[in-house]
Amino acid sequence: MAQAWDRTADVVVVGYGGAGVSAALAARESGADVLAIDRFIGGGATALSGGIVYSGGGTWVQRAAGVEDDVDSMYAYLRSEVGDAVREETLRRFCEDSAGLIDWLTGHGVPFQPSLCPYKTSYPTDEHYLYYSGSEIAGGFRDLATPAPRGHRAHGRGVSGKKLFAPLAASAAAHGVRVQTATRATSLVVEDGRVVGVEALTLAAAPKSVRRRFATLAKISAKPGVYHPDLRAAVQRRMDRLEQRYGAPTRIRARSAVIVTTGGFIANEAMVARHAPNYPHSSGLPLGTAGDDGSGITMAADIGAATGKMDTISTWRFIAPPSAMFAALAVGDDGQRMVDESRYGAALGGAIAARPGNRAWLLLDADLLTEARGQIGPQSVWFQRMQTERLLRFGRITGRTVEEAAARAGIDPNALRHTVDAHNRAIAAGEPDPMGKPDQIRRAIDTAPFTLLDISMRAALTYPTPMLTLGGLLVDEETGGVLTADGETIAGLYAAGRSAVGVCSNSYVSGLSLADCVFSGRRAGAHSVREITTTGR
Repeated sequence: MAQAWDRTADVVVVGYGGAGVSAALAARESGADVLAIDRFIGGGATALSGGIVYSGGGTWVQRAAGVEDDVDSMYAYLRSEVGDAVREETLRRFCEDSAGLIDWLTGHGVPFQPSLCPYKTSYPTDEHYLYYSGSEIAGGFRDLATPAPRGHRAHGRGVSGKKLFAPLAASAAAHGVRVQTATRATSLVVEDGRVVGVEALTLAAAPKSVRRRFATLAKISAKPGVYHPDLRAAVQRRMDRLEQRYGAPTRIRARSAVIVTTGGFIANEAMVARHAPNYPHSSGLPLGTAGDDGSGITMAADIGAATGKMDTISTWRFIAPPSAMFAALAVGDDGQRMVDESRYGAALGGAIAARPGNRAWLLLDADLLTEARGQIGPQSVWFQRMQTERLLRFGRITGRTVEEAAARAGIDPNALRHTVDAHNRAIAAGEPDPMGKPDQIRRAIDTAPFTLLDISMRAALTYPTPMLTLGGLLVDEETGGVLTADGETIAGLYAAGRSAVGVCSNSYVSGLSLADCVFSGRRAGAHSVREITTTGR
């Protein structure tokens, strides 16, 4: 006997962050009745993020800032970063749609502002909202394509993720998207080989005081919980108890399709360890909410969905601002440089993660250190200032010579001396940097005293190593439909954002994940609706 359904919609979106709200809006714009559910209060990792959207090819923001860019240049740069994460035609479509993506976000109320950052940074201050958010001007990349700033920061003080999600959520509500929070999906319902709905546990009928308490705990778990894992764990235990005591099972029918947008799995330590056993995940800061637990990926895998890139974890080690830090030399205990220091922090983080003991140092001379100190105030927001001050106060080693500083840090003195001499000779001779660092960023390291800053990977609140998973469900790149291991599409099931393999699933630059969330969310939303006319459901 068929079981009853408690709620019904054409499209059911599971997870209501950046990808979820984009999918819901796209489906609603196509005429579908849409219901979105979220275990917490909505927003996901998007609302906690810096609100950076990687877009180019001549967006209105770029044009207003006087920046010239084109699709071919954007594509050439991203092709070298993205690798085989998606097919060439998919990446080309991502680039061709990029300017329109910013128009779409703007049309739904997301504020952007064409204030170009005049220096390279990992995240701009509140005075600037367009910047080089990747490695466009770094070694090798600037030779592939004309560099252009493509980091579009949503306009708003502090970290701007909330300025991206909130307008989209408001627009979705105005367009008639229904949202049910405090509702945790537990399984997908399959009939005759087709996904037709979701089973979940909900607090929708719980007393108002319980729902209010749950929402408060969700806020604590989301933001402070990112930086305090023990606090998050304690809060989650209380939320789990509320769900167990007051939660009611519910079945939600999807006449057309279910779209999984529950994020990645960085909050699930066991899952991370299983898929990336050799990765130093215990030294990192899981970047996301407690909802990034892989539950959506697991639900789909339970019914035969295939996954990919599950061992790909992006690890970030930022050394700037201040921008002078890009001229320093990042070395390991062997005294050898690791990477062009001007690249995005994920490249440096990946290089450190591959080093024995994840140990690394940043070498500056007296002149460079003075320049960096003078830039801390004007170039930094509060959390960047905290990290720089921590670097300069703790784990700092100095010496009258390069060799003396190296010996005190446990670095091979002769090797570091050789590295510095080679670096300085190349500058004096007008030769390219061996790692490809741009000439305008390079500085000779030759003025005593010399300073080594400990940038090793470790769990530290004041100098964290953010990490996020980039793998997920394999999807049809034309539609976002979830695939089986045989490459067949699972009828009625779509995925987007970090629940799915996408543009950023090989490597990461700032804003690429949010851009992919919107791109893949809109793709899944639009195509999920097309099944209504096909199935007649």
